[in-house]
Amino acid sequence: MHRFYKPDISGAEKSIILTGNDFNHIANVLRLSVNDEITVGDGSGRDYLCRISNIDYSDSGEVEADIIDIFDSNAELPADIYIFQGVPKGDKLELIIQKTVELGAYKIIPVMMERTVVKLDDKKKAGRIQRYNKIAESAAKQSGRGIVPVVGDYMTFKEAADFASDKLDHVIMPYESAEGMDYSRNIIGSIVENVRKSNYKPSVGIFIGPEGGFSVKEVDIMKENGASIISLGHRILRTETAGMTVMSILSYLLDE
Repeated sequence: MHRFYKPDISGAEKSIILTGNDFNHIANVLRLSVNDEITVGDGSGRDYLCRISNIDYSDSGEVEADIIDIFDSNAELPADIYIFQGVPKGDKLELIIQKTVELGAYKIIPVMMERTVVKLDDKKKAGRIQRYNKIAESAAKQSGRGIVPVVGDYMTFKEAADFASDKLDHVIMPYESAEGMDYSRNIIGSIVENVRKSNYKPSVGIFIGPEGGFSVKEVDIMKENGASIISLGHRILRTETAGMTVMSILSYLLDE
């Protein structure tokens, strides 16, 4: 079923009005009609099953859809997973955002690391964050997410490490020189067990290096901050593959 988001739904309405890009998508791209059903999410985990009651093709353009049912989304993982992605070259970050959102990431944070090659001024950063959040919203719609994951502002490595240490319950860093797979399986297993036993929603941070990987200094900082340095196997993964790999593992093990 086609999915849309409207963050200001109070829950008291009997119908929902969709305008702008949503109107264009419904009326001109999907060519839906009156009585067709759609799902509208509030972006916070609640879904509204709706039936289109009117399509106004005037200059303003709007779709009115009557609420049939309200229910909690079952598409979210029982942990909030943060991806701290070392900023890669080109458009790789767009693919990373799209796929990690599909796999269940809660938030993606671009991080300027020691071996990051890309140099951006504040204006370019702001423009890219705006675009990245549109990609995240599109991926959330496509994958039926109950929330729209946010792409946060760029951070320095220190800012990211401090945030993860202060705010998150678990932090892992895949690194090619980490201990063997038994250690990694134990770490992942303990995180999954903790999530399942918790009476709240734990948070997990995943640090992914840019094309050149992490510097030794960055790895040492994460160790000092209590992060678990894990291996993803004997193969060296590209930066755009590593985050998806960890997300796939956690999504498979955590999904209920």
